[in-house]
Amino acid sequence: MPYRNPIIPGFYPDPSICRVKDEYYLVNSSFEYFPGVPLWHSDTLFSWEQKGYVLTRESQLELGNCPASAGVFAPTIREHNGTFYMITTNVNLFPKGTPNFIVHTDDINGEWSEPVYIDQMGIDPTLFFDDNGDVYYAGTGFDETGKQGIVLFMINPLTGDIKSEKKYIWYGTGGRNPEGPHLYKKDNMYYLMIAEGGTEYGHMVTVARSENIWGPYESCPYNPVLSHRDNDKSIFQCVGHADLVETKDHEWYAVFHAVRPSAAQLHHIGRETMLAKVTWKDGWPLINNKHPISVWMGETEKTYRYDDSFTDCFDTKQYHPKWSWLRNPDLSLYIIGDGLQIKGSSFTLDDTASASFMGVRQTQMELDCMTEMSLEGNGTAGICVYHTNEHHYDLHIRKTDTGYGVSLKRRVADMTVNSEEFFIAETDHLILKIVAERNIYSFYAGKDEEHLISIGTGSTQLMSTEVMKGTFTGCFFGLFAEGDACAKFRYFKILESKEQKEKNAADLQREYPV
Repeated sequence: MPYRNPIIPGFYPDPSICRVKDEYYLVNSSFEYFPGVPLWHSDTLFSWEQKGYVLTRESQLELGNCPASAGVFAPTIREHNGTFYMITTNVNLFPKGTPNFIVHTDDINGEWSEPVYIDQMGIDPTLFFDDNGDVYYAGTGFDETGKQGIVLFMINPLTGDIKSEKKYIWYGTGGRNPEGPHLYKKDNMYYLMIAEGGTEYGHMVTVARSENIWGPYESCPYNPVLSHRDNDKSIFQCVGHADLVETKDHEWYAVFHAVRPSAAQLHHIGRETMLAKVTWKDGWPLINNKHPISVWMGETEKTYRYDDSFTDCFDTKQYHPKWSWLRNPDLSLYIIGDGLQIKGSSFTLDDTASASFMGVRQTQMELDCMTEMSLEGNGTAGICVYHTNEHHYDLHIRKTDTGYGVSLKRRVADMTVNSEEFFIAETDHLILKIVAERNIYSFYAGKDEEHLISIGTGSTQLMSTEVMKGTFTGCFFGLFAEGDACAKFRYFKILESKEQKEKNAADLQREYPV
């Protein structure tokens, strides 16, 4: 079947996948955002729907004062004998003890268990269930010499108890940061797939195999089996961190992540989930037969693509699963149903705390985002583009005696610039709009859509990961309130821009140029 990459666009990195009969389940990293670990479902591999999240309670996910791009790293999802397991790392727990833990559930549509913690430092853990019932943990660690590699030991996945000695089984092919391991068994051989080269522009996927799970492991002669590190003309860069799945028809596929730069080595909407077929050569898995990953995959007929539009009228008591909060939110500050009400607090978007904010991931470079709001109190509220507490653009609204004052705050690293304030009188509500383009965000406000005023602009490049201090996340469109503010939002919409619609139409006729 033809399909379009990314299969899950926007900030959805480090994908892990498993199959149960005809159904597929996928999870992603979530870092400092709550709830944690987005959970997806598909019955085709090509079209995905978000079911919700794995970590939905603060007791499962402690994110207090979590720095940007700490929190949840690289989860793995597996199913065994009707029970689902998710193992991950909460980097925010490093100063307090072991950060690695497992949760489980017998009902993929229900709640997940409280975490069981594992006496093992490092990141990117995975689980492997062998045919004889033995269960193994593999993850990134540092051996007694300080060298980074992949450590293996047996484990009880329901208690976290370690059941064997620990052994370092592979150090990769020589690329930096060997991490993100996953284990598989095929034709009585154990396969170890890892990421190397760092999650930036040298990213790659490498494989080793052994007849014994403890090793020694033989490196694949075709390594790396996936990388765009020498393909600077591709629309996709930073390609890596893969997980494999076998279909019921015994075909193999890989999910992995990549970025789409807005300019040379600058990306701002995050690492996105991709898909490619796996072929086997001389007993080794090759992702897309080592060919570059393209937008349209499969047959020449191009039919399926992700729907980037999103509308929420806040007319139920349930939050749509697209919404995320910063760190552990105080949900008493939010009231949903007949619109959305957000109350401000002493925290702002500049703080490493849970400011009054909820956001939806930006999934394409060219999109329009819009809301209608009213405001009470002496604080400010509005709409924003948020990447980290040090990199965000905020359209601030304050109540005046005759209407509203509107200004654009641009926070970039240690610099803050506030625009001239515009006054919009004789109205009890405002329309706020963000027009996102490849290189610029434009911000508008007005009493209705026909009378929008340009408030200011902000460069997408200053929201790029490469401009920041090593972040792993992507941009959100968000709603916020600060100080003594009580904001009422009637709706929130993300719509494809004219440019995005034209690009999508063109994609149906041709491939992106490389």
